[in-house]
Amino acid sequence: MLAPLTRRSFLAENAMGIGAVALAWLNSQQSAWAAPAKPPSTPIRFDLAPKRPHFAPRANAMISLFQHGGPSHVDLFDPKPELNRLSGSDYPGEVQFSFVNGASKTLLASPWKFAKRGECGTEISELLPHLAEIIDDVCLIRSMHTGANGHEVSIRYFHGGIPGVVGRPTMGSWLVYGLGSESQELPAYLVLTDPGGLPVDGVSNWSNGFMPPLFQGTVLRPREPRILNLEAPGHLRGVIQEQNLAFLRQLNERHLHLHPGEADLEARIASYELAAAMQTAASDALDVSQETAATRAMYGIDHPETSEYGTRCLIARRLVERGVRFVQLFLGGQPWDNHTNIREGLPAICRRTDKPSAALVKDLKQRGLLDTTIVHWGGEIGRLPVTESHGDPALAGRDHNGQGFSAWVAGGGFQPGITYGETDEFGHRAVANVVTPNDFQATLLHLFGLDHRKLTYLQGGLEQHLTAGREARVLQEIIRA
Repeated sequence: MLAPLTRRSFLAENAMGIGAVALAWLNSQQSAWAAPAKPPSTPIRFDLAPKRPHFAPRANAMISLFQHGGPSHVDLFDPKPELNRLSGSDYPGEVQFSFVNGASKTLLASPWKFAKRGECGTEISELLPHLAEIIDDVCLIRSMHTGANGHEVSIRYFHGGIPGVVGRPTMGSWLVYGLGSESQELPAYLVLTDPGGLPVDGVSNWSNGFMPPLFQGTVLRPREPRILNLEAPGHLRGVIQEQNLAFLRQLNERHLHLHPGEADLEARIASYELAAAMQTAASDALDVSQETAATRAMYGIDHPETSEYGTRCLIARRLVERGVRFVQLFLGGQPWDNHTNIREGLPAICRRTDKPSAALVKDLKQRGLLDTTIVHWGGEIGRLPVTESHGDPALAGRDHNGQGFSAWVAGGGFQPGITYGETDEFGHRAVANVVTPNDFQATLLHLFGLDHRKLTYLQGGLEQHLTAGREARVLQEIIRA
């Protein structure tokens, strides 16, 4: 006599084409129940159902184009006539170097020209001609400050709220924890990585930290197919798959009946149904062939230098218009880390990213999505105004600078066509309207209708915040009235 079929054997022997990414994300719900400070009889339930914010939001989605390595603000966003005038002489103040062996106090003028762009007249480098086309939609912050020059310490400050500390939830995790998801067919927090590899600090960039795995970023593959095994094998499609899923539901429900009160099991039952829904939703969202030739050209998909990054930017737009809360794009390694040969390295990474980034803002605007979608572009640090590896001027570069640098944001309630903050006359230190990562985080949460002081998570008996309880201010000056 054959032994009765169990849930375990059924799952082991029947591949129904549910994508590995979908399963990894959805099955994480079994760990999404925790109540260390509550009696066992009243467990706290974590889910991704839409939640009410603290007050009326301006934004409901965000796309972060994170630029690892430290884009050189004095060559891209922050023109310094005094730096140009005194180029070749010594910087008159103290410089905080990261690499002393290649250090110099010799001022290095930007090799590229700046010009006023758009009706707002913001000065932008010639290296960013496509950003110049959308500058009237952009809020340019010229006074970012981490106070640290290292990559990882500043990356963790931007993503997790405390400089250098690992094991904390990132911005995307806090947003989906606080607001849930508008889509129940796609993950709320999606990460689009680079075919060239992981960014500096790896998976920590999208960690759920001390929160349940439900709030971790779900990573799409950097090449097609972006989700493996999303489609069921031919012999299991259609009615057969529907019957398999129905039978699996019966097995799960029977198991739940034998083990009443297991909230994690209830979540897992729901997860398989959601995974099946993803087969259609994810295939549709990731299929950029549905876009017009004009849209694909706008993102640079028809050009080798911009094709890959442009495709990911276009996918990001397709995801947020389908209800995904937070999408983040990363570059492999840290291509903005121009310690040497900045005259070749900086133009190369600008050519790769400038057109797709600007196209994303244009596309969101023409579809009526920019008002409620925040686009962020920026790295963890900037570059110094002095030269590094200065023996041969043609091979000169710039060292790290966390004392003052630039980033830009668009949409979602940010005031368009303005610049905010200043660095000193050489571009080394932020000196007016200084913006820390905590200020930036508090402002982003505010635009999503969340008070950074009230959005808390109980961990180890302590209420945790994205801004880590540190001093932070909402930048009302850059929020549209």
